[in-house]
Amino acid sequence: MKIGLLSDTHTKKGRSQRAIDHLKANGAEFLIHAGDIVKPEMLEQLKASGLRYIAVYGNNDAHLHEYHDKYNLVQEPHYFKLADTQCKLMHLPFYMNADAEVILFGHTHIFECDFKNKTLFLNPGEACARDKPFSSCAMLEITPINFIVTHYSRAVGTEEFEEQHYTFERSK
Repeated sequence: MKIGLLSDTHTKKGRSQRAIDHLKANGAEFLIHAGDIVKPEMLEQLKASGLRYIAVYGNNDAHLHEYHDKYNLVQEPHYFKLADTQCKLMHLPFYMNADAEVILFGHTHIFECDFKNKTLFLNPGEACARDKPFSSCAMLEITPINFIVTHYSRAVGTEEFEEQHYTFERSK
């Protein structure tokens, strides 16, 4: 299963949509937003993608509570299963204990991909390009044998995404 990940879209609707479109074009079957959605339009982009999705509240999202029932918006930490894999989703990296196979988070605006003690820790970085001159997102492919992570980054003002690949052997 291929899972598209984005976080920290803030007010950048165009960059958010480009990330979603790129993830879909690369085979995403499910989308995850790791918080700091900021605008309800970003939730509508997720819904309009036609893919199943989930989004977690970030520290800049309290005002989105009125949309909780309209969109698949959850509190952190949120535990769920995808591709027979236990996942934990949060925005703030406060719940980093390894009590799931995959830990997904945002907030830092920095791409992070680390595999420790049979757990994958993954932050897709910032889609908004607020702190850096590039927008980023990630794809997590879950197979029975591996976690395959692709980090996508696109310099502001360009169309092409660059890719970095990481593969981790699952311990089942």
